[in-house]
Parts: sequence; structure tokens; C-alpha cells
Amino acid sequence: MAAKQLAAMTITEEFAARVRQEGQRERIMRYAPMLVLFGMILFFVVVCGSAFASVSNMVAILNQLAIPLVVAIGLTFVIMLGGIDLSINGTVGMSCALLGVFVLNNRLPYDFGIFGIMIAVGASLSVGLLIGLIHVYLKVPSFLVSFAFMYICKGIGLLSYSGQPPTIIDPVLAELPKVSFLGIPFITWIALAVLLVCIFIQEYTAFGRYIYAVGTDETILRAVGVSVNKVKVMVFVLAGICFGIAGVLWGIRLGMGEVMVGDGLMFPAQAAVVVGGTSLSGGKGGVIHTIVGVLVMTVLANGLLLMGVNPYIKTGIEGLIILAAVALTVARGPKVISK
Repeated sequence: MAAKQLAAMTITEEFAARVRQEGQRERIMRYAPMLVLFGMILFFVVVCGSAFASVSNMVAILNQLAIPLVVAIGLTFVIMLGGIDLSINGTVGMSCALLGVFVLNNRLPYDFGIFGIMIAVGASLSVGLLIGLIHVYLKVPSFLVSFAFMYICKGIGLLSYSGQPPTIIDPVLAELPKVSFLGIPFITWIALAVLLVCIFIQEYTAFGRYIYAVGTDETILRAVGVSVNKVKVMVFVLAGICFGIAGVLWGIRLGMGEVMVGDGLMFPAQAAVVVGGTSLSGGKGGVIHTIVGVLVMTVLANGLLLMGVNPYIKTGIEGLIILAAVALTVARGPKVISK
């Protein structure tokens, strides 16, 4: 009898020790991105001095992170489901191209004003809706559907202006890149507004809680009567809206509608989301984590540029960072990475 009690106590102690160990690991993973960010800032302050710590460079960092932040926010919700969206390059580029076409420009006889912006974002929203519907109801993996739509969107963007990007001559849109408030560019304020809206959706709505639940174990939601399929489709729609806004911001910043602006956005966005601490297997992380991830990637790029590091080496360093982050994410559980 005494031996059985001793064995039971040993098993209980082992279980308690394992729970404590898992808790410590979770805390380390939770705060690691912030520690990396602070360490990186300290490193660049020491190495680059006032060139990095100056007010003008801080404003430049805020300007640089605006569009990647909007893209990464949209992708965050998809990854929280355990899915992936590879349409970013094409969707952002298409939105930018359609903005240039449907506002006052130097090539085409269209001038829909603010409705031109709505058309551009609406097209991106529609792409997100189609990706979600095909993924959910035709049971096609999200990465395959979104990869196909990346090329479809690029084709639509190129077709919209027949290969010659239009220059935006709308006087209001042409002035927006020069506008700032409290020293922060207008485009950054738009990105921060998108951030606040998405934080509200994630933290204070039932839809936001459902996203976490689907990423963790969707069978629980199905058991209580929640339409998991609807949640998944709406997440891709939300991502499409974010990508469309990012395309519009690119068009305003460049002063033209150019489909190629989307090229190269997908990898940094995925890196920012994962480095920030959102799990590729779904159910963990969120928009607030993504802010840290975007700051890490932006500060890294800015600091390496000030140091005069070769761009190819910079890309390699970013690759190493996301590789380490993915390894940490997959180690959290045996779940499938992409649903």
C-alpha cells in the first residue's frame, strides 16, 4: 500500500514538474520577441550612434513600417486559424493598380475619387472572399488557393492598365504623402488606425474569440453550434481588406498604380507574424504580437542599411531569424502547421 502511494506521489510530482516546465517555456516564448527587439535597438544605438537614434530616423522607421504592418495584420488572422495566405504579392499589387486606374490619372479617362479607393479595396475584399469560399467549401488547402490567386490578381492588375502604369494626378492623393501630424506621416496614421480596429476585433468581439478557438480546436466550436466555415471565410475577407488598404497606401506613396509594388511583401509579412510570436499551427499569438514582429523586421532592415550591409546579406539574416522563429513555433505542439 505504501509503495502504491509513493508511486502515485512520484507520478504527481513528475506531472507538476512538467507543467511548471511548460509554463516557463511559454513565458520565455512570450517575451522573447520583445527582448530581441530591445537587444536589437541597443545594438544599433551602440554601433550606429546618433544616425540610428535621431528623431528623423525614428520617423523614417515609422514610415517604413506602415505598409508592412497593415499586410502583416491581415496575415496574422489567417495564421491564427492555422492557415496561410500566399496571395499577398498579387492582391496588394492589384489594389495599387486599380487605385491608379480609377482615380484621376494621366492615362485613362476615369476619375471616381474616393469611390476609386473603394473599388480597389473592394476588389481585394472579393479576392479574400473567393479564397475563403474555395478553401472552405471545395476543401482546397488555403496555400494552394491563395497561391493561384496571387497570379490571377497580378494578371488583373496588369490588364487594368495594359502594361503601362498610370500616374496619379488627383490633387488630394498627390499631397497625402507629404502630410504629417505630430511629425508622423499620414500613411503611418492610417496603418495605426487599421491596427486599432483589428485589436478591437480580436480582443472585444465574439468573432475574435472564435478565431482563436478555430485555431486551437475547431471541433469544440462546431459542438456548440458556431459556424466554423463562416468564421474561416470572414477571416480571409478581413485579410483581403487589409491587403487592399496596403495596396492603396502603396499607390498613394508612389503616386502611381503599379502592380509590381506587391512583389517581396509576402516573406517579410510572414517573418513579422512568426517572429512576433503567432504560432503557425494556429490558436496562439495575435495582432499585438505582430506589432513587435514588424518592429523587429523594420528596425533590423533600417539598422543594417545604416551600417551599409550588403542587401543580399540582409536578406540572409532575415531568413535566419524566421527559421529560428518557425522552429520555436513548431516545437509548441504536434499540430499540423497549415490547415
